[in-house]
Amino acid sequence: MKKVSLQKKLVSTSMLSSVVAGMIAFILLLGISVYQTMSVQDEIMDEISDMLLISDLTSVAGTGTQLDELSDEFDIQYQLQSQNQVLTHSMNYVPRQNTQPYDNEYSFEWFDGQLWRVYQIADESTQLTVIAYQPLKVRFKTFVSTLLGYAGILLFLWFLQWLIVHYAIARQFRPLKDLSEKIAEKSADDLSPIMQQFPQLLEIEPIVQQLNRLLSRLEQALVSEQRFTADASHELRSPLSAIQMRLQVLKRKFPELSSELAVVQQDVDRGTKVLENLLLLARLDPEAADQLAKARHNLKQIVNDVLGTLEPGLKEKSLRLDSDLEDVDFYCNRELIFSCIRNLLDNAVRYSPERGEVSISLRALNKGAVLTVANRSPGLQADLSRLGERFYRVLGTKTQGSGLGLSICKKILELHYSQLFFEASAPDGFKVRIDFSEHP
Repeated sequence: MKKVSLQKKLVSTSMLSSVVAGMIAFILLLGISVYQTMSVQDEIMDEISDMLLISDLTSVAGTGTQLDELSDEFDIQYQLQSQNQVLTHSMNYVPRQNTQPYDNEYSFEWFDGQLWRVYQIADESTQLTVIAYQPLKVRFKTFVSTLLGYAGILLFLWFLQWLIVHYAIARQFRPLKDLSEKIAEKSADDLSPIMQQFPQLLEIEPIVQQLNRLLSRLEQALVSEQRFTADASHELRSPLSAIQMRLQVLKRKFPELSSELAVVQQDVDRGTKVLENLLLLARLDPEAADQLAKARHNLKQIVNDVLGTLEPGLKEKSLRLDSDLEDVDFYCNRELIFSCIRNLLDNAVRYSPERGEVSISLRALNKGAVLTVANRSPGLQADLSRLGERFYRVLGTKTQGSGLGLSICKKILELHYSQLFFEASAPDGFKVRIDFSEHP
């Protein structure tokens, strides 16, 4: 799913509204400026024409200097005529082929490759007619430069507004960032309510209230879990302690059975350690993996110890074991890794058919190792994507189990920065791979 920044959307929305408003203002200014420019220039053409009509023909030469100045300044050409006879014209006047009167006072004419503004006025008493011409581009020469200046100012204001809006919205979003940092700092040891800094934002207040309610319920759930863990620890340790005491009695009473009882003693000791680590595992968060007691151990030795505990199962089903193990030292919690590997090998033994084969290999890699367990499991129908889920049981087998073994393995490996993978291999094969990785 595509992620969208609310801060960027607010900045873009603000700028878009400003740009739209600026463009509307620019268009309005353009229309008003065009109208005013045309009106002023038309009035100048009218003033020149009036000067020609009210001047005596004999005094036209005297007023010619003033007319020529106006004509040159605004690039206006004119001619004074009486009954289609030209009496006088401007110095820059270019004769037109069209000598017929124009229909309106103001009109447009295409001449000499450009558009001209034409003004015509007649005096019926003197039978005099004045026609003035002005290139349309002259009118907008100054107007275009002014318009470009306004556009430059508008662009600068938009840029300035972007800086102000970006800074202002980023500052307004600071409470959200502070809230995010406070949430990130929360852990199982600190589930206290979150307090907003001043000023408190009304829009965030419902979120903070609901979040504090969630933290309160989570704290209650953790307290209940800790009580359950303590009770379970006591109830599970009691039978193991009783077995331990009976073993001591049996050792003293039957010294000849000391070797067999020593094996049972090892299993009880291992069970006690596994119980303690599993209880610790239930309390640990994968993000707090550094809290787990670890040391450097030889993975090959751990695998061999696991195979020793599973030897009766291998003999019972007449399974052939193919092992290829390299010496690899790994920084880990030995009891938890032992439990993880035992779960995987125990699954391989229990799901293999009579007289089948189980293979296990251990290879050293750069900053880690790869452990692979493979076996044949005819009739097994497993959804590889669901393996590792709690209480998920593979179809097609009558083997008893709780569906928790692989989920425990995954959590143990998470605490060791390692990963568990499942693969299907032909024919009727199943493979489990552990990628052991040292702490990054």
